[in-house]
Amino acid sequence: MERPIHTLSDLFRQLGLPDQPQDIEQFIARHRPLAPETALADAPFWQADQATFLREEVAEDADWAELVDLLSALLRVAPPEA
Repeated sequence: MERPIHTLSDLFRQLGLPDQPQDIEQFIARHRPLAPETALADAPFWQADQATFLREEVAEDADWAELVDLLSALLRVAPPEA
């Protein structure tokens, strides 16, 4: 099995977002759960250029597609109940 070319931090950096582990955790906590019927790129919290990047990477099955799928999955997990 090949190792991924990019990391989740790299994806956040590519999207112009803070890319430290705590920043990623906060982003996910702030924006989840994403409704199952909403495509990741259609989520309301993206800027137009970010949404375009996400959509294109998945459509082209590019190097970033696996991480885009991972981010999508992480955003669909319901937050733990307090």
